[in-house]
Amino acid sequence: MNNQNYSEFKALIKNKSVAVIGVGISNRPLIRFLHALGAKISAFDRLDSDDAVLMTTKSEFKAQGISLQWHTGEHYLQSLSSGDYDFVFKTPKFRDDSPVLKTLRQKGSILTSEMEVFMTLCPARIIAVTGSDGKTTTTTLISEILKAEGYNVHLGGNIGTPLLDRIETIESSDFVVLELSSFQLMTISQRCNVAVITNISPNHLDFHSDYEEYISSKMNIFRSQTLFDRLVINADNDITKEFIGQQKGSLSCFSLENTLHFENVPSSESVVFLKDNHIFLQTQDQTEVIMNADDILIPGRHNIDNMLAAIGATHPFVRNNAIVQVAKQFPGVEHRIEFVESVNNRRFYNSSIDTSPTRTINTMEALALRSERGVLIAGGQDKKCDYTGLGTAIASVCHSVVLYGDNSDLIRDTVFKECGENLVQISDAANYDEAIRIAYQMSREGDVIILSPTGTSYDYFRHFEERGNLYKDLVRRFAKELQ
Repeated sequence: MNNQNYSEFKALIKNKSVAVIGVGISNRPLIRFLHALGAKISAFDRLDSDDAVLMTTKSEFKAQGISLQWHTGEHYLQSLSSGDYDFVFKTPKFRDDSPVLKTLRQKGSILTSEMEVFMTLCPARIIAVTGSDGKTTTTTLISEILKAEGYNVHLGGNIGTPLLDRIETIESSDFVVLELSSFQLMTISQRCNVAVITNISPNHLDFHSDYEEYISSKMNIFRSQTLFDRLVINADNDITKEFIGQQKGSLSCFSLENTLHFENVPSSESVVFLKDNHIFLQTQDQTEVIMNADDILIPGRHNIDNMLAAIGATHPFVRNNAIVQVAKQFPGVEHRIEFVESVNNRRFYNSSIDTSPTRTINTMEALALRSERGVLIAGGQDKKCDYTGLGTAIASVCHSVVLYGDNSDLIRDTVFKECGENLVQISDAANYDEAIRIAYQMSREGDVIILSPTGTSYDYFRHFEERGNLYKDLVRRFAKELQ
């Protein structure tokens, strides 16, 4: 790899004093990367020094010959603000306007993040995806379509593998496909060649100061684009359709509702839309059928939406057969309406990614399209989201609900408000093991039993993957008991 930016960064960071805030999944490769370049690293984390996860992380670094100055525990920020650092790398969920970062700026520290540095150094074309729902599936579809065409693809951001410590393996002819959250985008000013916004609805309002800040952070994905770049947006979404005309380069819109025509978007180079159950691509030169929507293996109209977004992002780089091949074969992403086990003619599913009411509504709509009935296991940490429509969606599929999580009362109140207190039977559980057993008792032959939490995992888990994996393990253990 001949990367001038990388060569300059290596020279810049050598022997510099660097603070890394948070030693989670993305920052561990960052620490390895910075150590290899000769930086003097101090690591800061709120976990106590005797925390099992932190102790394992320390042992791994020690085994790799990486020596760090550690600052952990309740008062870790005090030692951060009192230090002097050339560079400060923060974890995405550490707000940029925090007092400690203000102090460090005043001292002359350069504040950045793992993703900002990666995007600056990356020699390949970058396709970045954000949105309130559908990010992971859309990002993965884009990656799979590009791979089907024969490109070398690197998948990262919120999914895949952290890419910074692999920067030397990335070539200019490759593609990098990134899933970016509103937390990451709060401070990102780097350019991506293709920016995709799946949709925007109220989300993460427990972190952002208000909805306007959340929307603004999402818009950062295209603010630094140039005349040569492209923005892909959802023309059906009330927020994202307002971005039409704000792009600096070309525009590709996608629409499920078939209300969009090329003449309505004069600045666009393409429109991807659904009509008569077929997916069409309209450009200035022609309108062509890409596929029948029934070719998409993963269920639900929201996944047709995700496919439209992926086509909008990839169609200039691939042939139609690559798109159709992936549509027919892609089984979906783990923790998204994922089949787990069949127990006495009851099918257990895991959709732990459903961290908001809109995600659970989408899951219920996907099951309703398949005429499913069954039991919902729900509950998680609330993000100050709008729960309107959740009760109606649940009742369209589920005759029973088992609640476990901090927002249980919000879910219960919404169901009762929208459906009355008799249409859906609701029970509470003390943990997932109990929730699974209660759900089974409430179920009938032929039912689905699905985990769709409607909240984040942070009430009881580190992340939604940990939550989903525990649920799957418990379901399989329960299935063995009944054999």
